[in-house]
Amino acid sequence: MDPEVGMQISNTTRKGNWITFPFIFGTMACSTLAAGGLIANLIVYLIEEFNLKSIHAAQVFNKVNAGINFFPLVGAIIADSFLGSFSVVAISCCISFLGTLLITLTSVVDSLRPNPCQTGSIICQTASKLQYAVLYVALALGCIGFGISRFTLSTMGANQFEIEQDQASFFNWFFFAMYFFSVIAFTGIVYIQDNLSWGIGYGICLGATFMGLVVFLAGNKFYIHHKPKGSPFTGLAQVVVASLRKMKMPTWVQSDHDQHLLPPQLTNSFRFLNKATMETEGDKNPDGSIAKPWRLCTAQQVEDLKTLIKIFPIWSSNILVALEVALVQGSLTVLQALAMDRHLGLLKIPAGTITVLALISSSVSLTLIDRFLPLLWRNVMRKLPTPLLKLGIGHVIIALALAVAAVVETRRLGMDNDKQKMLAIWLFPQLILLGIGEAFYFPGQVAFYYQEFPASLHGTATAVSSLIVGIAFYLSTAFIDIVRANSEWLPDDIDHGRLDNVYWVLVVIGTINFGYFLCCAKLFNYKHNDEKDVPEICSGS
Repeated sequence: MDPEVGMQISNTTRKGNWITFPFIFGTMACSTLAAGGLIANLIVYLIEEFNLKSIHAAQVFNKVNAGINFFPLVGAIIADSFLGSFSVVAISCCISFLGTLLITLTSVVDSLRPNPCQTGSIICQTASKLQYAVLYVALALGCIGFGISRFTLSTMGANQFEIEQDQASFFNWFFFAMYFFSVIAFTGIVYIQDNLSWGIGYGICLGATFMGLVVFLAGNKFYIHHKPKGSPFTGLAQVVVASLRKMKMPTWVQSDHDQHLLPPQLTNSFRFLNKATMETEGDKNPDGSIAKPWRLCTAQQVEDLKTLIKIFPIWSSNILVALEVALVQGSLTVLQALAMDRHLGLLKIPAGTITVLALISSSVSLTLIDRFLPLLWRNVMRKLPTPLLKLGIGHVIIALALAVAAVVETRRLGMDNDKQKMLAIWLFPQLILLGIGEAFYFPGQVAFYYQEFPASLHGTATAVSSLIVGIAFYLSTAFIDIVRANSEWLPDDIDHGRLDNVYWVLVVIGTINFGYFLCCAKLFNYKHNDEKDVPEICSGS
């Protein structure tokens, strides 16, 4: 990762390449800082300033995280189909600025939040409909703006380069910005919110959002603007529609004696979809071009859809892993931290900051994995580790982190918390393990999608990974609701509940899901299975 090599731009280069890097990197840094400051301490803000019960606050937090990870896919589709990346990033930055402005106003204008709880009272004033409306509109705008801008910005940045090595170097720096400034947000801004004021903390986020927009727009004259090419999802939908319209036609077969011989461009899997390529009268123009794309599709379109169908089982197995990460790294660990002694000497760790240890663990682990795992695996196994192997390792380590969390919580509940609370340092092992698991799991997932997705969908591979996280956060709210409806494990005061049982349920779910993943991995064939450096995860596959 040597930016100096890429920054040697010729005098004739006026647009694109590394001249755009400071603007895109600066925008990403500001966006990450603002988004991190907005959500890192959100549970505490909702409990202390809006008098929400702890579980309710955790549910709101989960939904906000779900939204931020859901909207990147929406942004990718809009950018590819209609507006282009530049317009989408500019508009989403404006939206995130409005959201950050509103959340800042709730922290400085007394009439926009309920009166604080009286000391020693168990009855607190609830927020009014107007106060809730302003809060939820602010969070919704933040989800839309920050969710769309960050991942669309990564695609736009990669589009500025033609050399593959420069693209790889750009992504290294881009994700460095995401991790590094997330750590700053989870520590510095959260500390300011807890020890100075919420207004100053969110005001910094507001300033960072505005600065990011200014920096991004300042680089406009240097960017290469790619025109929208239309969404590849339209082509996939056309295959389904065309197949249904021709469902009564005979199916292609692999037989030399049949008049409907399968063309070499098509495979025999999911043969029903092959009917989309069967030509009928009026499907083509006189010049041979397709006249009715919703009745006749190319073989490439059909095979692209088949590829996505084959990937789906692996994709579905990743959702439950993301659910486990969302619950541990997000709401549940923060609730544990709030019920523990967070002092380290004279320093008190903010509850919203403690999960930053998982980010630090991921960053360190990523470096070690990148440097040593390929070499070690090649020396031992005589082949490179595959993305599915990394995914499998991530499954196991994340499940182990959940088991450790359950053991720690059982010990915490066994203590007399009225006399002495357990030190929050006991949360460190589960967060460190979680970070290591994420370092295997998330990069392995992105690499797998990028490697196996059709070429027309490479631009949305990262967004699809983010979508999994978004779905997981929505599922986490449903999971907590189900637990609360059917047990007393998650009361508002977790000292009177059994959070450890919740963790053990997640361990069981993770174990079953890992078995499902192994079956999917064993049955999956890599697109480039003939290449010696792309082996299967399971022997005998």
